[in-house]
Amino acid sequence: MTTATQTPSTSKSPKTPHNVLTAGQLKPWQGAAILIGSFVVSGILFLLLWLASGEPFYTVVERSGRLTVNFNWGAWLALGAVIYLLSIWLISRGIEGPRQATNRLVTGVVTTAFVLAMIPLLSLLFTLVVNGWEGLTSPNFFTSDAATPGSRGAWHAIYGTVMITLATTIIAVPIGIFTAIYLVEYGNGNWLSKALNFFVDVMTGIPSIVAGLFAFALFMMVTQLGGGDITKVNSGFAGSIALLVLMIPTVVRSAEEMIRLVPHDLREASYALGVPKWITIAKIVLPTCLAGLVTGVLLAIARVIGETAPLMVAAGMAINMNWNLFEGVMSALPTFVYQQWKFGTDEGETLAWGGALMLLLIVVLFNVIGRLVSHFFSPKGDR
Repeated sequence: MTTATQTPSTSKSPKTPHNVLTAGQLKPWQGAAILIGSFVVSGILFLLLWLASGEPFYTVVERSGRLTVNFNWGAWLALGAVIYLLSIWLISRGIEGPRQATNRLVTGVVTTAFVLAMIPLLSLLFTLVVNGWEGLTSPNFFTSDAATPGSRGAWHAIYGTVMITLATTIIAVPIGIFTAIYLVEYGNGNWLSKALNFFVDVMTGIPSIVAGLFAFALFMMVTQLGGGDITKVNSGFAGSIALLVLMIPTVVRSAEEMIRLVPHDLREASYALGVPKWITIAKIVLPTCLAGLVTGVLLAIARVIGETAPLMVAAGMAINMNWNLFEGVMSALPTFVYQQWKFGTDEGETLAWGGALMLLLIVVLFNVIGRLVSHFFSPKGDR
């Protein structure tokens, strides 16, 4: 009798496949953990420094009731970023190799630079919204001027800003765009185009106060020649002329660059069909670069809408409403903010912050309108 012996089967668990492409790489959660840990270590170091100093962690200002935290947020962020960059480079070099470690280091430096650039902007916007919301939502802000204590508003400054900026834009945009068209399409490097380029470059670097003095001197000369009262030179239109000196170079340079970006083949195709040059410019060149032209105009408006010095000299500062752009002192939001802040009262400080926030909202509104115009009037292929 024979007995069959059965060999026991050895069953082994299947091995996890080894991917050589992903081996030796940091996972996303590991990079996030290094980032969080770096800022935690930085916070612990500054916490120890605070404990050693013996100062209170926060103080409350009695006059305003505002809470101030005695913690150096900027130094904490900077030290945390440095710890993160060193840590990610050392860990990546040990796990992934020197090439990937260098890539992560450069990526971290670029990201850190972007964050550091955004922190002041976000801090400015946050401070402006927090401090300006009370003044912007006050019942008299959009209905009254600043002449009556206790019920002051900024309606006269809002109206002045809109009218002065509108007058400046109406004059500067056609002059700037037509000058850019001449430089690109007709100049061909002649003496006039060279002179225009030189003067546009010079005007780009003119200080704003010089533009205000130029407008004031111009209107004073005109008033003297006309036998008028030289004590009444200040007006909203004089402020528009001062801003005009600052706005035209920006419009010229931005429009010139946008027109140069239009492919020359479009012009040649139009000329081959027998279309005159001026129709080609009006029907082909300008519609093609309309989005860029609108963006340049918006940049020029943003350049001048917040100017204070030229308006203080040419338009003056007032606390009463002035509906006439061509006669009398006319206040604008930049001069209104300075004037109310100079009063030193709680009501003036509130109005100053509200005026600054209103100025920001106007700039945002112009940008939104410009984006809409760029979207609906740009070539169909760009939508």
